[in-house]
Amino acid sequence: MSDLLSDLEWRLDEPNARGLANAVSRAFRDGVLTAGTKLPPIRTVAKQLGLSPTTVSSAWALLARSGTIRTDGRRGTTVADIATGGSVRYRQAMERATTFDLDLSTGVPDPELLPDLRAAVRQLTTAATPGGYLDDPVLPELVQTLRADWPYDAEEFTVADGAMDAISMVTQSLVRFGDRVIVEHPGFPPLTDLLVAAGAEVAGVPLDAEGMRADALTEALTSPAAAVFLQPRAQNPTGVSMTPERARELAAIVRETGTPIVEDDSAGYVAATPALSLGEWVPDQTVHVRSFSKSHGPDLRLAAMSGPAETLREINGRRQLGQGWTSRLLQRILLELLTEDRAIEQVAHAVREYRGRRAAVVNALADRGIQVQGVDGINIWVPVLDESAAIVRLASQGIGVTPGAPFAVLPNQAGHIRVTVGLVAEGHAELADQLATAARTGGWRGGR
Repeated sequence: MSDLLSDLEWRLDEPNARGLANAVSRAFRDGVLTAGTKLPPIRTVAKQLGLSPTTVSSAWALLARSGTIRTDGRRGTTVADIATGGSVRYRQAMERATTFDLDLSTGVPDPELLPDLRAAVRQLTTAATPGGYLDDPVLPELVQTLRADWPYDAEEFTVADGAMDAISMVTQSLVRFGDRVIVEHPGFPPLTDLLVAAGAEVAGVPLDAEGMRADALTEALTSPAAAVFLQPRAQNPTGVSMTPERARELAAIVRETGTPIVEDDSAGYVAATPALSLGEWVPDQTVHVRSFSKSHGPDLRLAAMSGPAETLREINGRRQLGQGWTSRLLQRILLELLTEDRAIEQVAHAVREYRGRRAAVVNALADRGIQVQGVDGINIWVPVLDESAAIVRLASQGIGVTPGAPFAVLPNQAGHIRVTVGLVAEGHAELADQLATAARTGGWRGGR
């Protein structure tokens, strides 16, 4: 035990809670601490390291939030198996115990509505070799195409292996262990998992029909935050798209505090709502990510990212130490898909089709007394009396949906299910009947 405390003391670079949390994390990475290691009592640690018990307790709280340690009453505090921590909320949302005749839990686009790749692939006559491993990581022609319909005049662009890859890199750049970050409630489970794994304190701000609530963001920013993460349109899971008026209001709030904004435009080109970004008002504070998974194919693994030059150069510099860049072959395929007339029309058709499918189910639910928030995207956020009862009832009818609980950031009184209606080409009234019945299954929850 004394050896362990000596190791922690050697790694303690700041005599505060964050410094101790960092020391424990480094000891784990160095192999000094392993999963299952029991940590000494708080008072023992405090005495050995010359800290107050309150400081040690605060450090343990940071580590517990990040999933690094677990406290089990009288059994004490142990190091967690971080390898199994990871995407806790995401697994809760996506794991399924059975297969369904109609699986609307996936959040993926309809394969029938993706553009045909054959013409784009035929343009690839060679696997071009870069002039060097420090070449610009993004094709200049692709940047030019992206700028043509980007929602603001961004300083710098790069390309990542999907939206979560981009957001992960931004998180590494902006968020430090113990930092406080602000996200939407309800929010995207993989983002919450990512931030918790980074050791961040996650604070939720509720949405209304126009996006993240300005009054709640103002209140949340009375305490310092490393970043605000939001989805500007077709928010997953609600389908809410920010209005220009709300975006301007939020931009004025973050301008006062200087807080960076990270925008995840996950719907991208299949969103019916025009592209929007707080970067129009605060470009020096905004990182904007646009995914091409819904519009051009999840397996292309591509997203574009814009932001201040200093931020993106730091990200690209760190990336050079690992992967280096996103495949220029894939970038060339994307460039063809964004500029070739037939592919453009196929994506435009997908936008119309998704909008029609969503509206058909939402309107049918409204006729049955179930009001659904949001206006865009391939998912709907259906209020239910009892999540478990609704999910079980739909499963008995061969329909898979996603529980709402993993999307919650704030304490959640109301139950919801997320339904990927973008996969439903027909039978919208019948689906609405089943959803409405499931929504009313079970008893009332407290506070409803």
